Amino acid sequence: MSEFWLISAPGDKENLQALERMNTVTSKSNLSYNTKFAIPDFKVGTLDSLIGLSDELGKLDSFAESLIKRMAQSVAEVMEDSKGKVQENLLANGVDLTSFVTHFEWDMAKYPAKQPLANVVDTLTKQLAQIETDLKSRTAAYSTLKMNLENLEKKSTGNLFTRTLSDIVSKEDFVLDSEYLITLLVIVPKPSYARWQKTYESLSDMVVPRSTKLIAEDNDGGLFTVTLFRRVIDDFKVKAKENKFTVREFYYDEKEIKREREEMTRLLSDKKQQYGPLLRWLKVNFSEAFIAWIHIKALRVFVESVLRYGLPVNFQAVLLQPHKKSATKRLREVLNSVFRHLDEVAAASILDASVEIPGLQLSNQDYFPYVYFHIDLSLLE
Repeated sequence: MSEFWLISAPGDKENLQALERMNTVTSKSNLSYNTKFAIPDFKVGTLDSLIGLSDELGKLDSFAESLIKRMAQSVAEVMEDSKGKVQENLLANGVDLTSFVTHFEWDMAKYPAKQPLANVVDTLTKQLAQIETDLKSRTAAYSTLKMNLENLEKKSTGNLFTRTLSDIVSKEDFVLDSEYLITLLVIVPKPSYARWQKTYESLSDMVVPRSTKLIAEDNDGGLFTVTLFRRVIDDFKVKAKENKFTVREFYYDEKEIKREREEMTRLLSDKKQQYGPLLRWLKVNFSEAFIAWIHIKALRVFVESVLRYGLPVNFQAVLLQPHKKSATKRLREVLNSVFRHLDEVAAASILDASVEIPGLQLSNQDYFPYVYFHIDLSLLE
């Protein structure tokens, strides 16, 4: 499973024994894989500042998770032709996400533990905000390019009524630079080909005999040329419509056709040029954002453990990885049983959702006798 439970209990003898009991039961029952989760000793500050940080970290945790999910989705969108390889590009410090979480070590160089907690949180907040700003600008530019390219591609994949004709027609299909003559393009239903050949010369006056030629087909019909005098264009269009032939509004413009072809080439080239740098940026910054997120989880455990268990700081954090979804209910029962003594009211409230826990902002289903935070690595679901 790509789900983790990050919990903590007081570090005194009684609770360390409780943790051992938890490890024994979860191991024997094959409920979860458990590892210690190392968190450095931070400068605690005042109780008021910790309460404020608890609220701030909750919001930052949600923001970070949302950001890495958006980044993972962006990687999937950029790698549209290699979707099976997306997961192997979502790494943290060069290793898969599960390995990073289970072997987590606090980065003292990036987030010095000797700084006040508020400074560490501020560093993380600014780092993630900058990544989000860059993500928006970089992905917006690529999305616009991709959308323009898709729109051009759509023009060349529709039916004869809607698709671009610049890649179908050639200069030789038209009478050009004539003061009197013009070549029109007419869409004729397939069952009506013979009728078109018999009648097109008589649909109006001044149609050039034997001037029609089939130049393209789709499933429903064909695109025919016909040359006539300019003065009878309107009359020809009316008569053609009466006979269920459709004159396609198109006038051969070599410069416009060249511009359209060059635009397609340019967009394809731009997309190719942007693909590599964007994917590299996403991979590097996804790693940075994910690492920051797990540091935020560690900070939340520290702050909540101090608020819950008091001073001096003495607690043990443990990372649990449930083996399967069906085992989570049993695993929760084991934890609630082992740590029930930490908070009888909370333990009772798990069974009775009507019990209010004074002074607590979390809903009852999120509150347990022990400190608990959830980590879900299913970022693309």
